[in-house]
Amino acid sequence: MTASSAGCRASLLWIALMATLPPGSIQGKNERQILEKVMKDYNTLERPVANESHPIVVKFGLTLQQILDVDEKNQLLISNTWLNLEWDDYNLQWDPEEFGGVNNLHIHPKYLWKPDVLMYNSADDKFDGTYPTNVVVQHNGSCLYVPPGIFKSTCKIDITWFPFDEQKCTMKFGSWTYDGWQLDLVMSGEEGDTSSFIPNGEWDLLGLPGKRNVIVYECCPTPYVDITFTIQIRRRTLYYFSTLIIPCVLISSMALLGFTLPPDSGEKLTLEVTILLSLTFFLNITTEMMPETSEAVPLIGTYFNCIMFMVASSVVLTVVVLNYHHRTADTHRMPQWISTLFLNWLPWFLRMSRPGRKITLKTIMMNNKMKELELKERSSKSLLANVLDMDDDFRGGLAPSGYAGGLEYTPASGCVGTHRELQALLRELRFITARIRKDDEIRDIISDWKFAAMVVDRFCLIVFTLFTLVATIAILLTAPHILVA
Repeated sequence: MTASSAGCRASLLWIALMATLPPGSIQGKNERQILEKVMKDYNTLERPVANESHPIVVKFGLTLQQILDVDEKNQLLISNTWLNLEWDDYNLQWDPEEFGGVNNLHIHPKYLWKPDVLMYNSADDKFDGTYPTNVVVQHNGSCLYVPPGIFKSTCKIDITWFPFDEQKCTMKFGSWTYDGWQLDLVMSGEEGDTSSFIPNGEWDLLGLPGKRNVIVYECCPTPYVDITFTIQIRRRTLYYFSTLIIPCVLISSMALLGFTLPPDSGEKLTLEVTILLSLTFFLNITTEMMPETSEAVPLIGTYFNCIMFMVASSVVLTVVVLNYHHRTADTHRMPQWISTLFLNWLPWFLRMSRPGRKITLKTIMMNNKMKELELKERSSKSLLANVLDMDDDFRGGLAPSGYAGGLEYTPASGCVGTHRELQALLRELRFITARIRKDDEIRDIISDWKFAAMVVDRFCLIVFTLFTLVATIAILLTAPHILVA
């Protein structure tokens, strides 16, 4: 080999070295000389340690910029995050005084060895969502690599307290190929950096603690190191409070107003069914936002189920009220237990009264015999009493005709025509009196059924109002936090 061929080969090596410089970078004379020195025999596959038996120490940190989305349906967290990796490269060292005081260089990561740190629980299509930025190399071999990225990580969503929930989403980072004896990950701080965090409209950031874990698997005796950061977030409930809770409370209050609607209006049952369909629609909207899981029922779902049960019960009781209201004496007779419960005890308990009939404890305790005596005393002053008196007077005017086989009466002479007229008049009066009495009984029976329906309405109004208030207050007090704007 001649000297000219050796010089030619050296020139080709120089050209190849210059071709490996980062494209588009403008290096000064000193920086070029540094690159010629440190990159001459540099190998990106070599783990940069002075002793291969020692691990290379990598400081790892996390800077959370923004929470882009929390996908409850697919249980994913999408965030804008910067990674912070620092390590010492044994092969990248120079004396600044020899190169015009240049202390650092910016080199593309594909020309350097860098730790293969990845997020284990990544759900991204490319798995690694970082952007390869330049590595800042100091003269003493210290390397700083801060790649930004959009990270899509898996996150187990706990929907127990939705929409008053707090979530803890983890981001687990570690070396993909190096064990703990080759690459040792250490935390640069106890928590991630949130100083430049951009607030999210739906979630509040509570903290970003980190933890270093060393795991020894059964298959391998070497330890594996990972660093797990936990993003602690709390949902802002103002949106859900105004779009789900308040409409549900208003709709349930409309169901309560249905018990004050008169049965003769014809819209009582229609109102209750419409309210039930509205609550079903709201429940379907909530279901679409929730992950498909059977582990827990969300708090808002429990509240909706309670209100829906109340409205469904109101539909059933509205049918009962309408049935009671439209019953007649020709089709139904009121049983004794219904009369006792809905005409006496419940009205007295609810402080209800009927026109002309004040319900007191004394009237409730009256037995049927006293009621019959009352009816007899009331009927003694009726028209029938006068008719019976007239009949007695008429019978007194008859003359006895004999005593064979008992006492018989025969009409006196000249009174035969008058007797027949009085008998006909008496039959007519008895018929009219019976019709009047029957009409009064029918009206009383219809009035009793209508009053029973009114009592059921009033009882349901009070019970369901208390149920709605207790359910709403219980749900709000059970929640970890009520209202966060």
